[in-house]
Amino acid sequence: MKNKQRHRVTPLKKFGLIVFALASMLAGIVIALLAGGILFLNSQPDLSVWHTAELDEEFTTESKVHYFSEYLALEERLFAQLEEAVYTRIRAEKKHALNRYHKGSLSDPGRWPTNWNRSFEISQSRPFAGVLLLHGLSDSPYSLRCLGEKLSESGAHVLGLRIPGHGTAPSGLVTVKWEDMAAAVVLSMILLHETLGNLPLYMVGYSNGGALAVQYILSALDNSSLPRINGVVLISPEIGVMESAAFAVWQGRIGRILGLPKLAWNSIVPEYDPFKYNSFAINAGEQAYRLTNEVQTQIIEHAKSGSLSKMPPILAFQSVVDATVLAPALIEKLFDRLPPGEHELVLFDINHLEAVDHLMKPGSRHVIATLLDKPALPYRLTLITNENRSSRKAVAIQKNAASSKTSVLPLSSAWPVGVYSLSHVALPFAPYDPLYGGDHAWKSPGIHIGNVVLRGEKGVLRINPDSLLRMHWNPFYDYLEQRVVQFIQ
Repeated sequence: MKNKQRHRVTPLKKFGLIVFALASMLAGIVIALLAGGILFLNSQPDLSVWHTAELDEEFTTESKVHYFSEYLALEERLFAQLEEAVYTRIRAEKKHALNRYHKGSLSDPGRWPTNWNRSFEISQSRPFAGVLLLHGLSDSPYSLRCLGEKLSESGAHVLGLRIPGHGTAPSGLVTVKWEDMAAAVVLSMILLHETLGNLPLYMVGYSNGGALAVQYILSALDNSSLPRINGVVLISPEIGVMESAAFAVWQGRIGRILGLPKLAWNSIVPEYDPFKYNSFAINAGEQAYRLTNEVQTQIIEHAKSGSLSKMPPILAFQSVVDATVLAPALIEKLFDRLPPGEHELVLFDINHLEAVDHLMKPGSRHVIATLLDKPALPYRLTLITNENRSSRKAVAIQKNAASSKTSVLPLSSAWPVGVYSLSHVALPFAPYDPLYGGDHAWKSPGIHIGNVVLRGEKGVLRINPDSLLRMHWNPFYDYLEQRVVQFIQ
């Protein structure tokens, strides 16, 4: 009898055993999922020399560079290092027509009269203003080249900055920090100010460049040593990104701990674009997340102090559907927080032609309906959309600040056949862009990406067909360009 009592399991002990068993089971599941995820990520294609090259001539906050001329000298050495560390070291099987690092290929930037991967400056004898162009993440100065040339024709002094980590090899995005990018922006603005004196200064920021532009103007509000900005243009600006970006950094850290360098990459794909990286480093996403957090912190602090009223006029362009940045974040985290001023938000709607409207997800409609239903906004709203549900012709529906009334302005442009929306990467590119344009694009000296339509079996192409399906050019680019020139003039 005493032996039976000695071995009896009490309810509390039984509960503990059950909890332990469940915890062990859960831990086993987590470990299995983690191991499976690591194996899956590590099954990506092998890294190439452009993924692993260490280009230590790149500008950072630690560089002994105090003037933009020194930045350009460092950039010169960087591209010489790129030649030695990458171009001369690609393997024989990588020397094909769609490798940007194979000289003479269709994707070789050297086929172009100008290598738009590098910083550029277009000066004027008698400029009326200075404009700094800031490209997006994994991009190059090419993305704002066309707009920069138009602004130069209008009489502006234009500087297109190659932002650190860009224009060379994807490995540049493995170590770059947003602070490095911001420091390069400051050097550029000081150059424009010293060159142009008291002439007005403007910034045009695309995607990540938009976030850098906002970060700069917020910093300049309480830092008199920074040149003041008279206005800023934002194109698909990176004001909010997916929260998952905050956790992606752990993938890279696990990769370093386990000695698996592929885990430092979100995607490893062929580099066929002469002016944009196709592979994407985990660190790039982390820096985008950190930069947008910094911008939000600054906005909140300036809102509390009341200094947001000193913000220069903002003209922003955004597609209501965007797979890269969160379109509603531009509204909720920036425009809704701005005091009334000379700000304007231009939204590009989806194509509401009746033949395709029923296939669209309803999310974009909610964004627009919410704005149009508000009795008054502290900024001007312009919506580019179909003139009616049975027409591809476009109109601009405008709603002035502090007004509930709307007006309609007919446009000369229309939705192309078969196109249901714009995309994050489409807005700054004209239909005639030789690299990303449509059927009527100017002749490219190399590859043309903008309007490739392919049919066939999966798993055959070197290029991921998903990237080709994405809209690469803006059918309403002429409207965007005209508005930007008017804004700066």
